Amino acid sequence: MQLTQIFKDMGSIGWAVVIALVLLSVYSVTVMVDKWRAFRAARNQSLKFLPEFVTALKKGDLKAAVEVARTHKKSHLARVVIAGLLEYINDEGEFRDGHDLVGACGRALERAQSVTSGELKRGLGALATIGSTAPFIGLFGTVVGIIHAFQGIAETGSGGIASVSGGIAEALITTAFGLFVAIPAVMGFNYFTGVLERLLIEMSNSSAELMDYFLKRTEGKHAAA
Repeated sequence: MQLTQIFKDMGSIGWAVVIALVLLSVYSVTVMVDKWRAFRAARNQSLKFLPEFVTALKKGDLKAAVEVARTHKKSHLARVVIAGLLEYINDEGEFRDGHDLVGACGRALERAQSVTSGELKRGLGALATIGSTAPFIGLFGTVVGIIHAFQGIAETGSGGIASVSGGIAEALITTAFGLFVAIPAVMGFNYFTGVLERLLIEMSNSSAELMDYFLKRTEGKHAAA
């Protein structure tokens, strides 16, 4: 039986299952391409951002550090540290105790990290859902195909291959579509989750290092006074 003939003989439910799986496949591929571009841009811009940012901090020029962060908007590190920098610059004269100022900067960094993490995670939940549900959607089509096969037996009164081939073929097609959609989605989810974990660690380390810088800066100013 040719593939075109199998699709022609498929029932409405089988077609609905195939169309649903195709739509899920297109969506999962779109999400994976979007995540790949976003993570790649974050990595590339962070590699350019860090040397310029460290140079500005060594000079003690926080405003220059802010401008460097603003020119690398896709960098996950820049999006986090700029919150701490702005908090320090805006509140530097309002806190008498340097530890209170550093604490406020730490809270700003935590908020920025949470927002950035949420944006980076966007779409991964959908990949996980597609990866886990697509096989069951295909299984539903499998069950429908088997039912059609038994209906063929009932109509012909015999169990010959001709009476069941259409239903069995429909069952196998929907099963294959379910696996075809699920496997790339699961692989993409696992890969991007690993990349995301590395980005989250980098953001945490950068926040901690910036907190140390703020603490040393405030202690140095109090010692000089």
